[in-house]
Amino acid sequence: MNKFIKNIISFALKNKYFIFFATFVLVLAGYLSFKNTTIDAFPDVTNTNITIITQWPGRSAEEVEKFVSRPLEIAMNPTERRTSIRSSSLFGLSIVKVSFEDDVEYAEARVQVNNHLDEADLPDGIKPEVQPPYGPTGEIFRYTLSSDVKSVRELKTLQDWVIQRELLSVSGIADVVSFGGEVKTYQITVDPQKAIQYGVSATELFEAVSKSNINVGGDVIVQSGQAYVVRGIGVLNNIDEIRNVVVDNINGTPVYVKTIADVMESALPRLGQVGRDNDPDVIEGIVVMRKGGNPSDVIARLKEKINEINNNILPDDVKINAFYDREDLVNYSVHTVMGNMLEGIIFVTLIVFLFMADWRTTLIVSIIIPLALLFAFICLKLKGMPANLLSMGAIDFGIIIDGAVV
Repeated sequence: MNKFIKNIISFALKNKYFIFFATFVLVLAGYLSFKNTTIDAFPDVTNTNITIITQWPGRSAEEVEKFVSRPLEIAMNPTERRTSIRSSSLFGLSIVKVSFEDDVEYAEARVQVNNHLDEADLPDGIKPEVQPPYGPTGEIFRYTLSSDVKSVRELKTLQDWVIQRELLSVSGIADVVSFGGEVKTYQITVDPQKAIQYGVSATELFEAVSKSNINVGGDVIVQSGQAYVVRGIGVLNNIDEIRNVVVDNINGTPVYVKTIADVMESALPRLGQVGRDNDPDVIEGIVVMRKGGNPSDVIARLKEKINEINNNILPDDVKINAFYDREDLVNYSVHTVMGNMLEGIIFVTLIVFLFMADWRTTLIVSIIIPLALLFAFICLKLKGMPANLLSMGAIDFGIIIDGAVV
């Protein structure tokens, strides 16, 4: 017998109380690690990637590449420990992806990219944004909005201004992406003849509406021991307020927007449409989890927030209806892995008994399996790795039991 193995056996026999104590500590630490280890359906095997999104509305893909994508690539070149820089230029949109080495932490990579963004020579008014911290396996929840009364445009407004902001407040949520619907706008259609008659250009009209759509802060007036805050409220809230914006003044007579133009509620040009089942036009939302989060915990908090939104925030006729939930996949994966492990333990134990023909020996050998599993969970916790089909499926009971048999 190998001298090293002989020494281990001799030490265990002479210090049986220490071995019992060490086994107890292993079981306790393994159980706590199992309860606190992130459990997911499948692993995120991608390296660290930081994506920079830049919008430049109305510009062709060629202009976007020349004036946005390339300057961003040049600015990202000094980034340390990067492996590649790739860009994609579309109509009005630039996407630059910076990839790093596997062992680079996401926070470190994000800080480097943010620091180098200021070095990019971009056109005035262009503001690149770093994509929220999520990976390709971050999608955990999908839902649609339903209402028997409200239009798709009204549902889209609720999604963008109410639901999305509420869901982003949930801990662990990186982003909420919306698809479908119409984006509500106010459209001002100028009457050319009236504009010429009053001598008002389209630029003057645009500037007048823009400057009227702001609040102005003032000072504090103290009177009779009371302090009064002075401010000017000018944010436009509806069509009538837009119509009554003063564009010009001719001989003391104000020229309003309604004098030279028609104002109506409209929508931005649609670039796509989402349909589900028998409804050809719906609002869909996709909830994305932060990189490294625990799907079960995040989904539990998300469902609690959705119940709150449905019951207390949204109108009675509007509801959030889920149609994809990562928790179902996680539970199925856990059930599959645990079932396979249980079957493996049973079959390995029976085979060992057939060869050993002694229950005491079989029990001593087979107890190695749960101890090895608990030790595996300790290692996963220390490494910060989730338990999933790949990591747990790599356990080979045959190899584990061989050492105990020897």
